[in-house]
Amino acid sequence: MTPTAAQMHLPPGYAGPDRRLLDWTAVRRRLAEARRYWLATTRPDGRPHVVPLDGIWLADLWYFGGAPEAIHQRNLLSDPRVAMNLADPESAVIVEGTAEFVTLATGEAVRLAEVMNEKYPEYKATTQRFADGVWRLRPALVLAWDQLDVDATRFTF
Repeated sequence: MTPTAAQMHLPPGYAGPDRRLLDWTAVRRRLAEARRYWLATTRPDGRPHVVPLDGIWLADLWYFGGAPEAIHQRNLLSDPRVAMNLADPESAVIVEGTAEFVTLATGEAVRLAEVMNEKYPEYKATTQRFADGVWRLRPALVLAWDQLDVDATRFTF
C-alpha cells in the first residue's frame, strides 16, 4: 500500500513559509523500528483507554496482541476503531484506522514470527502464536512530522 501524501491543514499561525512533505519510506521505517507503541481504544461506555504495547509494523499493517482479558482487547471487541502513535511527541507519528482479529495463513505466521524474534528475541515467538490469531491495524490515516510547522504530513490510505 502506498499512501497519498499531502500537507496537514494547520490552524493559522502554525505553518511556516517553508512547507514540505515527509517521505513515506522514512515514516514507515520509524514505525517498523519502534520498540513500543501507544494504542488508544474506547471503552463500551465511551471512556478512552490508552496502553503501551509491543508490536510489529510489516507491509504497512501493525500487528499486536495481549491477553484476551486485557482492557484494550475487550474494548476492540465492541469498537475496533483505534489510534496508535509512537512515543516521541516532537517527531510524531499517529496512525488511525480499524483493528481486526485475524488468523494468518502459515506463510504469514512464519514471517511474523521471524520479524517478532528479530525485534523482541526475549519473547521466543512461535509460528503457532500468530496462526492462532493476532490483532491487525489497517491504517486509514497517518499523521507525521519532524517539525510541526515545517513538514506536517497527512498520509491517506
